[in-house]
Amino acid sequence: MPIHVEVVTQEKKVFEEREADMVLVPGSEGEMGVLPHHAPVLTTMGFGELVIRKGNREERFVIYGGVVDIRPDKVVALAYLAESSFALDEQRIEAARASAAQMSREGVPPEQNRAAQLALRRAELALKVKAKLKSRGTSILRIVEDDGSQTS
Repeated sequence: MPIHVEVVTQEKKVFEEREADMVLVPGSEGEMGVLPHHAPVLTTMGFGELVIRKGNREERFVIYGGVVDIRPDKVVALAYLAESSFALDEQRIEAARASAAQMSREGVPPEQNRAAQLALRRAELALKVKAKLKSRGTSILRIVEDDGSQTS
């Protein structure tokens, strides 16, 4: 029995796979592996990478917090923000990190301090995930159809 997986943000459904084999969730207390027939769990997600496996293929997302609803046959990740790990733009991330770091060093009004720290944390996570993907080379196949659309 496969797992139906959905990754959703406030704006839209980011991804859906109806027949995944496994999901790795960045729980707030650590990474959690989910296989078919998993016990029901509702928990928070921290900043990290959500990985969806189907055969020898994977889809990966950088998750910036949220909650995950795990059922025996379905996983719904409700993320504050989520973006495909494969689509990360290293130059854009580095520019955002540098800007956030500069704001933290120079100081910002108290009402902007939390936003600057959050932006820095997001950029550093995205750079870490991008570096991890680069170190693996091209051994990971994405879950996409031949025409470029996602499988369902």
